[in-house]
Amino acid sequence: MHRGGLLKSWASHIRQNKKDLATLMTYECGKPLPESLGEVEYGASFLDFYASECLRPNGLGGGTIIPTPFVKPPSVKNTRGTVMTYNEAVGVCGFITPWNFPLAMITRKVGPAIAAGCTSLVKPSELTPLTAMALEVLARRAGVPEGVFNVLTLGEEDTRRFGEVICTDDRVKKISFTGSTRVGKILLKQCAEGGIVKKASMELGGNAPFVVFSDADIDVAVKAAMASKFRNAGQTCVCSDRFLIHEDVEEEFLEKLVGEVKKIKVGDGMVAGVTMGPLISTKAREGVEEKVKEAVANGAEVLVGGERHEFGEQYYMPTVLKGVIKEDNIFKTETFGPVVASMTFSSDDEALDIIKSSSKTGLASYYCTQSADRMFNFSRRLEHGMVGVNEGIISSVVAPFGGVGESGIGREGNSSGMREYLEEKYVFVNHN
Repeated sequence: MHRGGLLKSWASHIRQNKKDLATLMTYECGKPLPESLGEVEYGASFLDFYASECLRPNGLGGGTIIPTPFVKPPSVKNTRGTVMTYNEAVGVCGFITPWNFPLAMITRKVGPAIAAGCTSLVKPSELTPLTAMALEVLARRAGVPEGVFNVLTLGEEDTRRFGEVICTDDRVKKISFTGSTRVGKILLKQCAEGGIVKKASMELGGNAPFVVFSDADIDVAVKAAMASKFRNAGQTCVCSDRFLIHEDVEEEFLEKLVGEVKKIKVGDGMVAGVTMGPLISTKAREGVEEKVKEAVANGAEVLVGGERHEFGEQYYMPTVLKGVIKEDNIFKTETFGPVVASMTFSSDDEALDIIKSSSKTGLASYYCTQSADRMFNFSRRLEHGMVGVNEGIISSVVAPFGGVGESGIGREGNSSGMREYLEEKYVFVNHN
């Protein structure tokens, strides 16, 4: 109960300082203020959710007691007794969080950890340390004891050392990382080579496909595409990167999509009416620019955008490309930028083949259709942890967030997220 009360109090303090936290986030990572305000509420909702999980006496924080005949192997005489199971906190946790959601990615990890009874050490991105520090201040004001939630700000070189320490130090029992597949594999290797086998959660790279079938409601598809692709300037792990459009609706879909893209207002995220801010760095903008140039050199057509924005060095125009090929880097690797890279397909099987052969990631995927059969059955053929059908925003505190393959292991959010911080123990009591 006490842990639940602390989480509720922390969530309340976050909401009381919503405008200040959102302003800080916008200054740190550039996203428009309305998006930052939305993230504050989203982040606080994880604390509310896991506060409620603390109250479940027979749920994740509790256990079960079952009087039962204990069935042993046939060669052993049966015994009457009681089967008991209960959950114990895994212990000290080490977290590395990203810059693109500097508040919510912390509460999504720390919330269930505290609910389970764990302490945590958080290393936020060196690009967005202030939001994490503000969260720590608010946690103290809310009554969270010192030593329960700890923020450590480090530069890039020291971050590598931090990762090594939390993976190899026996005092740390669980790690959770959100970031690139390359770094995630390094951390998993360090865990394997460390002193003890420890629990690990990895939320790694995306490169989500977005499929528009011939029977799709095109207006619904365009709305979903805009929400999925251009939020945070395309800098989200679940944003759509690979657009597969049925050849029968390509012209209509792209025409309407381009019309909506032209309405995007790029600029300073603190200015009212701005709907897309900068990329996180000049290096990030250069990476997007290079991928677009390669695709164009290979025959892709720029329908809108395709160049840096006049507003500043870190800005890139929202872009739509037609006729990319699956060998293009902008199609086969995660872009983290405001670019729609599209190609056509003619059948469900062809779309599935393109998706599977162009990337090994399996975080999120999206498709639009009005077929009830396809709504439920095509998702079963996709090797992704999360699927959005006729919807571009699928993240929710009540849903398990995570991927498969090169996109990681483990889940965050939902009751599944709390299981990551618990060990289940079984006890049998003989009554004979």
